[in-house]
Amino acid sequence: MFTPAAAICMDNNQRKRIAFLVRSPKTPQRIAERAKIIWMAGQGTANSKIARELKMSRPKVLRWRERFEKFGVRGLYQGASRPGRRNSETEAVEERVLKLTLESKPNAQTQWSSRTLAKTAGTSKSTVQRIWRKHCLQPHRVETFKLSKDKYFVEKVRDVVGLYLHPPDRALVLSVDEKSQIQALDRTQPGLPLKKGRCATMTHDYKRHGTTTLFAALNMLDGTVIGKCLPRHSSKEFIRFLNIIDKQTPPHLELHLIVDNYGTHKSPPVKRWLKRHRRFHFHFIPTSSSWLNMVERWFRDLTDKRIRRGVFCSIPDLIQAIEDYLTAHNADPKIFTWTKDADTILAKVQKAHARIGTL
Repeated sequence: MFTPAAAICMDNNQRKRIAFLVRSPKTPQRIAERAKIIWMAGQGTANSKIARELKMSRPKVLRWRERFEKFGVRGLYQGASRPGRRNSETEAVEERVLKLTLESKPNAQTQWSSRTLAKTAGTSKSTVQRIWRKHCLQPHRVETFKLSKDKYFVEKVRDVVGLYLHPPDRALVLSVDEKSQIQALDRTQPGLPLKKGRCATMTHDYKRHGTTTLFAALNMLDGTVIGKCLPRHSSKEFIRFLNIIDKQTPPHLELHLIVDNYGTHKSPPVKRWLKRHRRFHFHFIPTSSSWLNMVERWFRDLTDKRIRRGVFCSIPDLIQAIEDYLTAHNADPKIFTWTKDADTILAKVQKAHARIGTL
């Protein structure tokens, strides 16, 4: 004799959805059958009685009760997993594919393809692809990185991340940088527009019409950007941009600027300017750590959404396009929120150093 199972607990929403699935003539038969199991179980009907009335096995009733309790109504739409015995030959193939992928390279090549690995492992290309998907392996991809060698790395990370997470009172935090050498590129032939069944096209070659440099300051409070295109990337232009920031921000607020280690930011003229403008405070990110400067994230959007696929016949055309993007962004700014604390970042960097042996 089996001990009667307790009735399934359902909230009002679940009860209404189950009732609809049971009564609706449009419910697929297999879904309706599973819904009847849950409906009867919700009424306190014993599992053995449910099995008899619905003409199915008791283990099947138990299986769908368990899936509903775990996944809710959506669990009824999913096929139940049925554990089976694994083929020892299949396990050997999987182990061989993983060993080759992780511990070797193909002859005279830098990475495996599914075809070359399948030929070496004595299996099919689809089997290799299935094993790679199962273990989240992508030999064709590589990600870039660089660990900073700045001797004050820890102090700078804590300083900058502290500004992002806990900005000071009566102050603005601005992420400042320059996007230099933005090229005004014109295509050699007109491209074709997007249409059904065909993506837009543009020629692979281009004409150069010069470059400009965009100075930008991202306001971490509201996501707005102060920007100015200037012809060069020197101390003179940087000071000119600092004056623009000075005019476009409330004069009673302290300004904390997060900048990189480019020589222009530390030049004597800039240092003299800072002495005359005491409300400006520079916070330098560590070397080789541009990911710590949030304005770089905004630069990426600018490149992807306005520059990369743009056609510019002159530098003024390019500058106008950038200014239009700035205006549109500031009309509906997006706030970029920093989420990682300094301890989390430093632990990850420490782990990377230990992994590649640079401690």
